[in-house]
Order: sequence, then C-alpha cells, then structure tokens
Amino acid sequence: MTHDYLVNKTIGQVLESNAAQYPNEDALIYPNRDRRYTWGALNDEVDRLARGLLALGVKKNDRLAIWATNVPQWLTVLYASAKIGAILITVNTHYRKSEIEYLLKQSEANYLFMMDSFRGFSYVNAINEIAPELASLKPQQSRLNSKELPHLKTIVYLGDQTPPPGMLAYDAVLDLGAKVEQSELKKISQSLEVDDIINMQYTSGTTGFPKGVMLTHQNIVTNGYWIGFHQGLTQKDRICLPVPLFHCFGLVLGAMAALNHASAMIVLDIYSAMDILINVEKEKCTAIYGVPTMFISLLEQKSFNNFDLSTLRTGIMAGSPCPVKTMSETIERMNMRDITICYGMTETSPVVTQTKIGDSLDKRTQTVGRVMPGVELRICDPQSREDLRAGEIGEVAVRGYVNMKGYYNLPVATQEIVDEDGWIHTGDLGFFDSDGYLVITGRYKDMIIRAGENIYPTEVEEAIRHMPGVSDVAVVAVPSHLHGEELGAFIILDENTPQITVRDVKSYLRPLISGYKIPRFVKCLDKLPLTASGKIQKFKLREMASELWGTFKKGPKTSSYKEKRNAS
Repeated sequence: MTHDYLVNKTIGQVLESNAAQYPNEDALIYPNRDRRYTWGALNDEVDRLARGLLALGVKKNDRLAIWATNVPQWLTVLYASAKIGAILITVNTHYRKSEIEYLLKQSEANYLFMMDSFRGFSYVNAINEIAPELASLKPQQSRLNSKELPHLKTIVYLGDQTPPPGMLAYDAVLDLGAKVEQSELKKISQSLEVDDIINMQYTSGTTGFPKGVMLTHQNIVTNGYWIGFHQGLTQKDRICLPVPLFHCFGLVLGAMAALNHASAMIVLDIYSAMDILINVEKEKCTAIYGVPTMFISLLEQKSFNNFDLSTLRTGIMAGSPCPVKTMSETIERMNMRDITICYGMTETSPVVTQTKIGDSLDKRTQTVGRVMPGVELRICDPQSREDLRAGEIGEVAVRGYVNMKGYYNLPVATQEIVDEDGWIHTGDLGFFDSDGYLVITGRYKDMIIRAGENIYPTEVEEAIRHMPGVSDVAVVAVPSHLHGEELGAFIILDENTPQITVRDVKSYLRPLISGYKIPRFVKCLDKLPLTASGKIQKFKLREMASELWGTFKKGPKTSSYKEKRNAS
C-alpha cells in the first residue's frame, strides 16, 4: 500500500531530477570559499565521486564516517554515498580522541572522511594516536590494518594541502572515478530501495554513550519534503545554512528540504553572526535556519542596521523553546514573516510537528506546531504509557514513516525507546491545545518536583525572559533537603544591564506565576553551555547548580504525571 504523503524516491533520484529540471540554477554556494555549484554541476561531481568510491571498494551498507565542519566536500560525500547505498555516519565536530575512537568502534566504520583540525584540536593527531599504524602506510597502500580500529580500511583527507601520511586525498578519490563506467553506477543506484539505511546520526550522549540512529532514504527525503513544503520553498528560494551538517538540523531540515524543492543552499563553514548578515545581503537569501540563541546573537549585532535583509521571507527556528521577544523581533526586524518552528528528535528523522505560514505569533512561540502528514502523535503517562485525557501533560510518543530503524548494534537501547506497538517515546513532556497544536512543557528528566508539585522549566524561563535586562535564561533543579528540589535560574544579561539579584527576580515574578515556581537561586553567567548545534546543555547546568547551591540529598518524589495543565 502506498501513501500520498510519502516521497518514494532515493536521495540520488531527487538530485538527478533537480539536475534535469534546473541544470543551470544555483544549488550549492560556499561564499567564504568562492565555490559555487549549479544543480547540473553538483550532480556531475557527485557521480564522479560515487564512481570513485566504487573504485575504492566501497559497497552497499559499508559505513563512511565524516568528521568535518560544513566544508564543500561534506554534501558531495553525503549524496555520493547515498547513490551507491553506503551509510554515511555524521560525526560531531567537537569530538575529542576518546569520543571519535568510541564512535568509529561502535559504528564499525569502514571509511573515514576528515578535515585537519577544528578550533585548535588536531583531528589528524587524534587519529594517529588511536591508529599509529596509519603513519607507516606507503603511498601505494590504501588499506589500513589497525589493532584498535579493525573495521577501518581507508581515511580520506578533506583539505587542499597534501594529505598526512597514510591518508588519501579527496581529489584522488574523484580521479579514481575514471576507472568505473557511469553505467555501473546507474545500475547500482537503480537497485536501491527507499527503505535502505543510508545515514547514521549519533545522538549527543548527554545521558550515557552516544547511540547511532539508523535512518533511511524514506525517513529523511520525505521528512525534508514536508519541512520545505510548510515554508513554501521553491527553486527560487536561497537558504542561508549556518547550522552544522553533522546534526539533523543541518542535514534534514537544511540539505534535505532544499534538495526536495531545488532551493539553493548558501552554506557557512561554522556559525558567525557577522558572516550570516554579510552573506544574506550578498547572496539575497530568502531564508535562515538556526536555534534561538543564534537569532538572539544576530539581532544584538551593533552593525545589524547596516545590512539589507529585505530579501528574507522564511526560515526555521528550532532546537529549543523560542522566546516571544526573539520571534517578534525576527519577524519585524529581519523581515522573516513566514518563519516556522519545528519539533522532533534524531530518532524521528527528525521533525514531527511544525508551524505553517500564517500561524500567529502565539502559535509560533507557545507551541511547536501541528502534526506532520504521515505522523501519529499521542500523549501518555511516562511511567505506565497509558493515554492521557485531552489537556493533560504527559510524554510525547511518535509513530510513522519517521521512525528510525533502531540504534546500531544496540537492540536493548532500541527496545527501551520503541515500544511493542511501534511508538517512539521521546522523553519530552507536553499537551495538545484546543486547536491541535503541540505544546512542549519540558523534558521528563528536566521536570522539577518541589514538595510534590510538578514544575516545567519552560514556563518559568519564558516568564523570566520578559524581565528587563534579560537576554536568555535556563532553569534547572537544585537538590533540597526540605522540598526534594528547588529551582535555580542561570541568567544571561543584556550588554547594558550590570546585575540582577535573586530579590529582583522574585519581585518581578511574584505577580506573574505561582510562588512555588519562583526560583530560590539565581546566578548570572556570561554565556550558557551549548552543544555544537546550539542547544543548552542543562545537564552541565544541573552539575553547576549542585555545586553552587545543592544539598546532594533529594527528598522523595511522590507526584503523579496525570495532572492537568496549571493555568497559572
């Protein structure tokens, strides 16, 4: 049975369709590297690289890891590996030696594409320490025989310099493509199925070791289509993409949405507020993707008003709750009247809800949109997993084409998140409003229980954000002898605000929210700890809160999750 919400095409088929329909239209632009591709030229290089991979010995289901920022070769490796049915493993650019070693071992990666270094950390040195055999490989040898990384065969260097010893240049792989006929590539591409796994994205690992989420053509192609559809994307759109491609935000919301609608991608190596402003004006971008903290940084640039942002129309703000102030300023000052909000997780490809063009400011700040076509959502008790009544807060569960194929080589971990009826339990708490929009109230593990009262940090954070002088805030639990948990608020101040005290915060919040929700502790920081994709690392803040204020002894947690939304 087929469903009309599915895009039954492989990544390669979508790319070839774009090359046939829009051969001379912009596809991929790297403004800081003076490199530009039309859809025709991009498909040609992807085919050349795919043939080179075949000549190198890459086969269907082989695993290729890529450890690099948004370099020009990143997307060609993605599209080329997908054309031959290989599985691309995306690696966090902030990983260090122990983390990359764990990932390469756990994923059983056969090939590694890597850049030289990032922010002072040498990727090359790290790999050589893990696999010292690499340095002794002679130029004519292409196969690594590593004691620590027994599955790893070849390392391809993504850089313009001469490759380090034992590594193969990216251009050399391109040149190998001459050894394989285009007809052979076509035959292999045509044999692929939309349900083949072609991507593994590793979760952040904030609660244990990272896990490899296995995703298919169908997962990310169809999801990308609907993400772009809800923004009204066409081949005339030009998307500024500063978010990392190793993350589902950059890869699916960005690259897959653009691919499905033949929109041009203006890709930045790393996030820089000034680079975004310069290139939105220069390239006449119609969209920007980013997390709320990125938009806050853009709006706070002293030279903001010097740039022409009139071509902007849409974009995506996702990754964490969107402050009302940030959203309204983004719409008014950046002309992004059609900006949308997305919600999901890596295990769900990732987007399961999204706002649409024309949704009100309230819907774009107080909700995360409505359910995407082809996706089922339900609200259940996180312990019993029984359905809750309308309006009750519970865990968000997801089912549909978006479901991952599981965690690689981790069947027990897969069973912990996917129940016997095929529902993925997200760990997020929320409820549906009267219009069918999903409201996320926080993480199951982030929820604070003070003297038996359930408190959702998102509500408190939103109230504090409206306080004069506050730029951003994160609220976490603080262990308490008396109440089990108290609230601690970490606040980022505007440039012109010298200080805010606990008394200031309490005085401001007292008329706005219930007394038990008001933080007992406040700490001003220069910045919040963020992941590479811009999400606030609350686990680090909880550790900091325990050190600053905690008793390290929690009281019993006796509350039920079956409570109705507190209107206050």
